[in-house]
Amino acid sequence: MELWQGIVLSLAGCIAGFLNVMAGGGSLITMPILVFMGEDGTVANGTNRVAILIQNLVATAGFAKQGLSDFQLSLSLGLCALPGAILGAYVGTRIGGVWFNRILAGVMLMVLFLMFRKKRRSADFRQEKGVESRGRRIVPAHLWMVAAGFYGGFIQAGVGFIMMAVLHGVLGLDLVRVNMHKVFIVGVYTLAALLIFAIRGQVLWSAGLVLAVGNALGGWIATRLALKRGEGLIRWILYLTLVVMAIKLLLAH
Repeated sequence: MELWQGIVLSLAGCIAGFLNVMAGGGSLITMPILVFMGEDGTVANGTNRVAILIQNLVATAGFAKQGLSDFQLSLSLGLCALPGAILGAYVGTRIGGVWFNRILAGVMLMVLFLMFRKKRRSADFRQEKGVESRGRRIVPAHLWMVAAGFYGGFIQAGVGFIMMAVLHGVLGLDLVRVNMHKVFIVGVYTLAALLIFAIRGQVLWSAGLVLAVGNALGGWIATRLALKRGEGLIRWILYLTLVVMAIKLLLAH
């Protein structure tokens, strides 16, 4: 790896780490750069997991340091996402090409539509009144996490949008706590997905570690900014990222 490549990967990773923690879609920056540098699409997909894992470990620690954590709920959701991610990663090591862009664009547009259709009440899950109401929300959320895990294991890019739809739309969590749970869940299943890509020889460790330095820094900055600026900033970053990335993918050939 040449010096300029390391610098580009670090800067791209910083931007991607910030976007991934605040909303999602950061991998749409890092994966094309890896491909541009001559890596196969499946190798770029696998290499990106190194940075994703470290980024989410740093972000989880950052949220916990600021007093935001609910490890019991995060772990139960993460364990539900795990089997889906293992299957998704297995598929991801064998399927490449143009389908990645088309699938991701459709997911982004769907999430954007759902979030604009109805402004849901933001509420902390732990403050829900009544066991029955809590049960109605938590069971579907855990089931949806299996599907979210599959997508995350398959391609990763944009999985944050799906996580937000589940945690915000189903559980009714405010977007700060959504991000708190999201980084933990992604960290759990990414460890398994990375192992699968590594076994298939589709991880370039040197590039992944350089990328991880930037991702970790961007993720740490995002955790600080999310707590200072709150839900409003996250919401608008989410909307803007969805629109820009979806248009980019739909226009790509």
